[in-house]
Order: sequence, then structure tokens, then C-alpha cells
Amino acid sequence: MKNKVAQKLGRPRLLILGCGDVGMRLLPLLCERFRIFAVTSTPARRAALRAAGAIPITADLDRPHTLARLGRLATSIVHLAPPQPEGTTDRRTRNLAAILPDGASLVYVSTTGVYGDCAGQWLDESHPVRPANARAMRRVDAETALRAWARRSSSRLAIVRVPGIYAANRLPVERLRKGTPALRPEDDVFTNHIHADDLAAIIVRALFHGAPNRVYHAVDDSDMKMAEYFDAVADAMRLERPPRVAREVLRAAVSPMMLSFMSESRRLRNARIKVELGMRLAYPTVRDALEKMVAANQS
Repeated sequence: MKNKVAQKLGRPRLLILGCGDVGMRLLPLLCERFRIFAVTSTPARRAALRAAGAIPITADLDRPHTLARLGRLATSIVHLAPPQPEGTTDRRTRNLAAILPDGASLVYVSTTGVYGDCAGQWLDESHPVRPANARAMRRVDAETALRAWARRSSSRLAIVRVPGIYAANRLPVERLRKGTPALRPEDDVFTNHIHADDLAAIIVRALFHGAPNRVYHAVDDSDMKMAEYFDAVADAMRLERPPRVAREVLRAAVSPMMLSFMSESRRLRNARIKVELGMRLAYPTVRDALEKMVAANQS
């Protein structure tokens, strides 16, 4: 028992901020390599984090005075916390950058929304950002703040840009049950996807193998329009496919946030995660994942 405690104490430290669904999937991939500190602003989550193998730390990125001790905890960091829900700057990430240590390695999980609408064009990581809404602007601001920190502190930053995350517990089943319409083909947009387990694996590889100040697309091999995604999920779950409508009709049926997602079309290349990070996707496409989910439910 003493040897196990000593081994655990001797491991390098890792700090995770924003330990939600993806963070919980990340913990078992890293617990053997690191002594992990997971930040939560909700004391009620401490027990779940501890049970998953992390040491819970109560702190709040909206309250800078609670963050001081985080800067001394670890030099390996995964930042999964989203920005605050308003404004065009990410105050949470700026508060974090102010206390981060020198010489650290940090993976920041951003969004592919930073590119805005690209009319279905194929993009790699060198494509310039063009955020079209405040939500994406906050992410660009976070990336900018962390790049500035990495330069002044001689630290290594990897930015992982993420599209729509899905998993068995993250499918649009309720939307389908409600019969919420999707766009007709001539109005529809290309969308990108990643399974939550593959995202966790990409984050691990970026932490160990990511090049300094490098951007990575955490996307799978799917080439789908959004309504095709809804149809594929509906078929797998034995639900009715959503009706197809024109964009002007859809505007009255979905929230402004959902409408903004359905107004941006792009397709993202993922060669960099495969070549530079050596990533082999467990779920190369959405259809592959859905087939496995159906098979698991039938067994």
C-alpha cells in the first residue's frame, strides 16, 4: 500500500480545467501516467471526480482570486473549460493565462466555429479564422491569449479545434422525437463530427506529441450534410427522419444558436492528427459509430 502511494505521489502532475463528459473520458487514459488535479466550480462534483481518479480542486475561472494556487500545481495542463456565455473576449481564459506557469505544456480545446461559414469548402489548419458570432469570437480570443502566454513563458501550446461531439449519450434523439425539421438539400450545410472517445484520445496525443503552437483538427472522416447526420441517427435509433424545410421556414422552428450552427458550412481535413499525432480513429465515421452502437444494444 505504501509503495502504491509513493508511486502515485512520484508521478508528474496534470491539471484539467473543465472536467465534464470529455474530461471524464480523459481521466482513465491519463491516471496511470499523472497525478491529476481536476478543477471544478461545483463542490457537489468533487466526489465523482475523486471516484474517477482525480484530485478535485474547487476554483472558479470567473473569480480570479480563486485561481492563484493553480499556477503552482502542474506544468502539464488540459483546458476544456468553455468561455463565459456573453461578450467577445474569453475572460475565463484570460484569467487563467495570468497565473499559468512558465515552461508548461498546455492543450486547449477550441472549436471549429472559429472559421465561420466557408460555403462547404475543404479546409486545413492553415486556413484563416473568420468568426461570425460572439461565441466563436470568444474562442478566437482564448486562442490569442494562450498564444501570447506561450510565447512569453517559453511554453508549448497545442490548440485542438473541435466540431460537433457525439457519443451514445450525446445524440440528437430528443430533437428527432420532437420532429424538429432539418434543412432541405439545397439549403443544407456540411458539418463535421468527432466521437467523444476519439476526442479524448486526440487530446492525449496532443499533450505528448503536439508541436509547439500547433493547431489540430479533431475531426473524423465523415463527409456529411447536417440533415444526413440527423437521418443516420434516426435510422440507427429507429425513429422518424426529420422533415426537410426551407431555411426561412426553419428559422421559426429552432433556437437562434441552432440556426447559427445551421448557417455555417465547411469540411475539415484531419491529416495532421493522423500524420503528426499518429492518431488512429476508433470511429472513423459517424456511420461506423452508429453501427457499433446498434450492435452493442442488440447483444
